[in-house]
Amino acid sequence: MRHITLPMTDEERASLRAGESVLLTGTIYTARDCAHRRIFELLDAGKELPFPLASSYIYYAGPCPAPEGKACGSCGPTTSARMNSFAPRLLDLGLQGMIGKGEMSEDVRAAIKRNRAVYFAAIGGAGATYGNAVKTCACVAFPDLLSEAVYRMDVENFPLVVATDAEGRSIYDR
Repeated sequence: MRHITLPMTDEERASLRAGESVLLTGTIYTARDCAHRRIFELLDAGKELPFPLASSYIYYAGPCPAPEGKACGSCGPTTSARMNSFAPRLLDLGLQGMIGKGEMSEDVRAAIKRNRAVYFAAIGGAGATYGNAVKTCACVAFPDLLSEAVYRMDVENFPLVVATDAEGRSIYDR
């Protein structure tokens, strides 16, 4: 198990290998389908995003409300393929990686390779485990979308698998 702290350097990202297990610590942002549509509306209008895209990591998830004493409730991954049409452009604009569940398209894999980015797989059904790894959670964009808004999360020892590495190798090829 490899411990990774965000932000990662280009060299650290390049050293990751598909299939490798990691514990991620640092800042990530959540965004699902509705948030991605709003992000694209802002980009298409030439407006500034309400969070930094360059050098960031997006977790395809929507956190449940936090129980007392916790930063976040359950926060499991959603199906990443639903973001296939969005990911290449965001990667080309500087996004360094995504976290989600399941295989993504060949276009996404090509964009990951082109941008030396990474796609991490989270375990479906482990939302409580992921919620417990969230140390802070704050809505930073589109609060009207509720759990599908964009949240800034500081995570600690967030368990993931490198699904697609910077060379374009994928666990789904095996």
